[in-house]
Amino acid sequence: MVSNKFRFLTITAVIVANMVGTGVFTSLGFQLLDIRSGFALLMLWAVGGVVALCGAMTYAELGAALPRNGGEYSLLRSIYHPAAGFVSGWISSTVGFAGPTALAAMTFAAYATSTLPSGSNPFLEKGLAVTLLLILTLIHATNHRTSGGTQEVFTALKITVIIIFIIGVKIFTDTPQPLTFLPAEGDGALLTSGTFAVALIYVSFAYTGWNAATYLSSEVENPRRNLPLVLITGTSIVTILYLGLNFSFLYAAPMDAMEGQVEVGAIAAQAAFGEAVGGTFGIVLALLLISTVSAMTMAGPRVIQVIGEDFPAVRFLSRTNKNGIPTTAIYIQAAIAMVFILSTTVESIMVFAGFTMALNSFATVFGIFVLRRQQPDLERPYRTFLYPLPPLIYLILTAWTLGFTLINRPVEGLFSIAIILMGLVIYFITARQR
Repeated sequence: MVSNKFRFLTITAVIVANMVGTGVFTSLGFQLLDIRSGFALLMLWAVGGVVALCGAMTYAELGAALPRNGGEYSLLRSIYHPAAGFVSGWISSTVGFAGPTALAAMTFAAYATSTLPSGSNPFLEKGLAVTLLLILTLIHATNHRTSGGTQEVFTALKITVIIIFIIGVKIFTDTPQPLTFLPAEGDGALLTSGTFAVALIYVSFAYTGWNAATYLSSEVENPRRNLPLVLITGTSIVTILYLGLNFSFLYAAPMDAMEGQVEVGAIAAQAAFGEAVGGTFGIVLALLLISTVSAMTMAGPRVIQVIGEDFPAVRFLSRTNKNGIPTTAIYIQAAIAMVFILSTTVESIMVFAGFTMALNSFATVFGIFVLRRQQPDLERPYRTFLYPLPPLIYLILTAWTLGFTLINRPVEGLFSIAIILMGLVIYFITARQR
C-alpha cells in the first residue's frame, strides 16, 4: 500500500536539499568583493547558521501547534489576518520558491557546461535548466512514494559528495592559501559593520529552506512529534556542511580567483585537484543542485495549493490527482520558475530574494510572541527551547541585516516592498469575489 505521508527521513532530506543549493556554491564570490578576512568569512556562515537554527526552533513550536500545509502562509493567516497569510503565500509562490528553483536550475546548467570544450553557451544553459525543471516537475506530480524516494536518494548523494569534497581538499591541496581563520586585528570592527550585515543577506539566501518542512506539515507522519525534530536536525546538518564547504573553498583557491565569480566550487576544485579532476568535480557539484530543484519543486506548490483551498475565486489552484498530489500548483510554480530562467541572472535575484524571504520569516518568527499572548492555552507539543532567546536573536540579527541591506542596496529592497504591496492589492481584489 502506498503511504500518503512523508517519513521523517524524507522531510529531513527536503530541508537539507532546499538549503544546500545555489547560495553556498555561488555567494562566496560576492562576499569576497568586500571582505578579505578568513575569520570574518567563516563567521558569516556561523552567524547565518545560528540565525537559521533560532528560526527553526521558533518555527518548530508554531508548526507543531498549527500543523497545516502552506508554511508561512498558514501560520501568518492563523496568527495575524488572512491578508498577511495571502501576502506571504504570494511571496513564497513568486519569489520564495519559484525564484530559487530557477536559480538552482541555472547554476546547475552553468556548472555542467563550464567544462565543455566549446565553452559555455547561454542558450544551452537555459535549455538545460528548463529541461531539468520539466523532468523533476513530472516526477513530483505522480505520488508520495516516487516523490519522497527521489528526494532521499538525491539528498544522500549530495551530502556524500560534499563530505568527500571537504576531505579531499584538505588531503590533496598541495599549496594551501596563506590565510588565517583565527581572529585578526580589525576583525572585531568588521563583524559589527554594515559591510558584514549586507554580506549576511547572501548567507541568508543560502540558508533559505530551513523552514521547508512547515510547507508539508499535514503530509508528515506524526507532525507534532516529527516536525520540531526535523527542523532542528536539518538546519544543524546544513550549518556544519556550510562551514566545511567555505573553509575548503578558502583553503584551496586564491581569493582573487573567486572574487565576483559564480562557480566558486569549480574554481576551488580545480585549485585543489588539478584542472582535469577539478573539471569532473565541477560536473559533480552541478549534479548536486538537482536535489535542490527537486526539493523546491516538491515543497513550494503546497503554498499555492492552500491558497486555492482558502479562496474560492482561485479554487482551481488546490486541485490534486488521485494520489493527493497538488498537480495544478506544481505546474504553475514550474511555469513561474521557467519565466525566471529565461529572464533573469543569478546575482540580481540573490539579494532581492534573500531580502524578501527574510522579511517573510521575520513576520513569522515575531508571530510566536503574538500567538502566545493571543492563545496561551493552545496545545503546544513542542515549546521553543530557551524561549524567548531564539526568536529574539533571530529578530535582532535579521532586522540588522535588512536595515543595512535597504541602505546599501535600495533598489532590491524597494522592489521587495513593491512585491509585498502588490500582494496586498491582489488579496483585496480576490477577497471581494469571495
